[in-house]
Parts: sequence; C-alpha cells; structure tokens
Amino acid sequence: MAVHPIEERYGTKEMRAVWSEKNRFSCVVAAEVALARAEAHHGMIPAAAAVEISEKAHNASLERAKAIELEISHDMMAIVKAISEVTGESGRWVHYGATSNDILDTATGLQLKQTLDLIDQKLRQLLGVLLKRSDETRSLVCIGRTHGQHGVPTTYGLRFAIWASEVGRHIGRLEQMRPRVVVGQMTGAVGTQAALGSKGIEVQAIMMEYLGMSSVDVSNQVISRDRYAEYFMFCAGVATTLDKIGIEVRSLQRTEIGEVEEAFGAKQVGSSTMPHKRNPIKSEQVCGLARIIRSAVEPALQNNTLWDERDLTNSSCERVLFPEASILTDHCLRVMANVLEGLVINRAAIRRNLGFLHGINMAESVMIELTKKGMNRQDSHERVRMASMQALAENRTLADVLGADPEIVRYCSKSDIAALLNPDTYIGTSVRQVERVIEKLSPLCT
Repeated sequence: MAVHPIEERYGTKEMRAVWSEKNRFSCVVAAEVALARAEAHHGMIPAAAAVEISEKAHNASLERAKAIELEISHDMMAIVKAISEVTGESGRWVHYGATSNDILDTATGLQLKQTLDLIDQKLRQLLGVLLKRSDETRSLVCIGRTHGQHGVPTTYGLRFAIWASEVGRHIGRLEQMRPRVVVGQMTGAVGTQAALGSKGIEVQAIMMEYLGMSSVDVSNQVISRDRYAEYFMFCAGVATTLDKIGIEVRSLQRTEIGEVEEAFGAKQVGSSTMPHKRNPIKSEQVCGLARIIRSAVEPALQNNTLWDERDLTNSSCERVLFPEASILTDHCLRVMANVLEGLVINRAAIRRNLGFLHGINMAESVMIELTKKGMNRQDSHERVRMASMQALAENRTLADVLGADPEIVRYCSKSDIAALLNPDTYIGTSVRQVERVIEKLSPLCT
C-alpha cells in the first residue's frame, strides 16, 4: 500500500521520475562530475583524475550509497564514498573542496530545471486548449454572474480567454523565474570558497556551465531559499488559476444551471448509491489538490530564515515540499487540460438561463439608452431600478413594466425597449477581445 498518493494515484510518470530517488542520485553524481571537470580545468586536480571520474562515476549505485549511509548516517558522504569506490585512484579527488550543500543544492537546481521544462510544456498545452475553446465559443452569449446573481450577458469565449490570459502570464513568470531558481553553487563550508583558494569563483562558473545552469552570485553554506520560495509561490499561483477554473466548471455543472459538464465515460460510475449521478470529480480533485500546493508557501518562506550560515531545519521540510508541490502542480495541469478539452457545453441550458429573468438582467442596457436620449443618468438608474424591482415582485417581464411607464416611453418606444432587452446585442467588444487574446497568445502554444 502506498504511503502517499503521489506514489500511485496522482502525478505523471515523467514528473514522478524527476523527483525519484534514482534521479536525485543521478543529479548528485552529475554535480560531482562537473566539479571534478571544473577543478581539472583550472589545474586544481589532475586532468586524468577528472577524466576517470567522468567516465566511471555513473557506475556508482544508489543501493551501495544507501548501505554506506546505514553505517555512517550521512547521506551526502555516503554518495561520495560510493563514487570513490568505482573511480579507482581518482576517487581521492571526488568532492574536493566541496561541502554537502554545494552538491545537494546544485542537484536540486538540476531537478528544478527538469521540472520547469515539464511544467512549461503543460502550461503551453493548457493554453492551447483554452485558446481553442475561446475560438469555438467567441460568440456564444451566456448570462454573466456577479455575487452569484444574474448580471448582463457575457460570452463563453470571453471566459475561456480570461483563463487563457492568466495561463499566458504564468508562462511569462516561469521564464522570468527560471534563471533565479535554476542555479547551483560551489562556495564551501560557509560561502567563502576558502578550500578552493583563489580560483573558487572561476571553478563555480565553469562547473555550472558544464551543468547548463546559472551560478549564485554569493551564498553561505546553502543557496538562499528566497529562490525556492519563489518557485513554490509560482506553483501556488498556477494551482490557484486551476482552482479558479475548476470552481467555475463545478458551479456551471450544478443541476439547476447545467451549462457545462465534464466528459463522462460510457461505463463511468458517479456514485456508489445514486446511479444517476454525473459528478465533476476531476475539477473537484484539482480544487482539493490546489490547497495542498498552496500550503507549501508558508514553510518555503520559513526555510529562508535559517540560523547564521545555515542550520538543518530546511532539509527535512524540503524533502517533502519539492516532490509534493512539483508532482501535484504537474498533475493538476494535465487533469485540467483534459477537463477543458472534453468539456461538454449545453447550449440549450445556456439559452434557458440567459432568459431566466425575462429581461430584467438587461436593465443596464435600458438605463444607458435612456441617458443617451436625454434623461439624467441618476434618474434613469432609479426609474429602471424601480421597474426591475416591480417586475421581480410581480413576476412580470421588464418590457411589460417599462412599457407602462410613460416617462420611459417618452424617451424609448416599446419597440426600442424590446430591442434593448435582447441579450445577443449587448456583448460589447467581447468578440474582439477574444480575437486579440488568441492572436497574442497563440505563438506561446506547443
């Protein structure tokens, strides 16, 4: 039985692989190899030793490192010993001048590089789905709601475009964040690079060049955790956008609204006791997991407040935070893209809801036209407001009540009022806005 749902229930195969023990071990070995190559480049260790370490270090096994750790109770030193065992005489130079977190934090940088590549890909896939749905529904008029109450009309295209625009900003944030988050260090016990002598800065630079990542400008024993806190806040932001979309899907799938519905398989079961149920379980899953992803932000911020040149309080915490937030963010992106791709749109229900208030929700349109025709704006607002309240109280159409008011008819004829209460003619620039978003963001899609 799995200890945690990300072991078998949540997460993509590729993202779970990034945060697996096996990949973590590989990233640590890669960092040690890059260090040896950089030191040899600057004449600090024999060139032949760097070659041998590069060729043989990957023969070290995770199982052997674990066995050594049981003896010495130090995970990083166990890996160093495991690498040294398979690199012959050159093993004496493994980890030369380094402290544990030079390698461990650099390995985290490599994992974050892989992680951001996957999240970036899924964000662009999600964006593509949203833009496609925006295009398909650019002119699909529906009721707009504020405070859960019917307002003036909007379009489904505009709703999808708003979400697409938000996802587009997340793609921009990811690119801006990448050089701050995908970093490594080689700074020694307290950040002075004393063990590397005068070539410390140069060794760090070329080591990170070999690994394809940036170097810190300065650090103590660990990379400052504000960088990682930014990553977790980014994950929380992405999760919140997905939560926002999921809540809207769930709301619109309510029986009494029924405008959209998650795709439902021919053999899918909605309830163990109510055979008729078709529940928005995927959107609910995303909304629930978003809470977990957001919960990483507070401990991630606290991980930056370490004692002096460092303490160990961040370490155990990060062993949970990194895989959990990364795997769940990636998972939620995939799930929501699938939900939106298969989302069923019930046009009949949309039309029914659009006319639910018999024109009362179109009161703004009449007020604006009365003002254009010469009535004082505040007077027109009050007159139309009173007419709307009367229509609601008496269960009459707004056209009926307005048509019986001679002061209103003096400015707008009954035929004018009927035209003003047509929701299809009151969507403003929504179609143009959708087209503008599609044109702007389409180049970002994969």
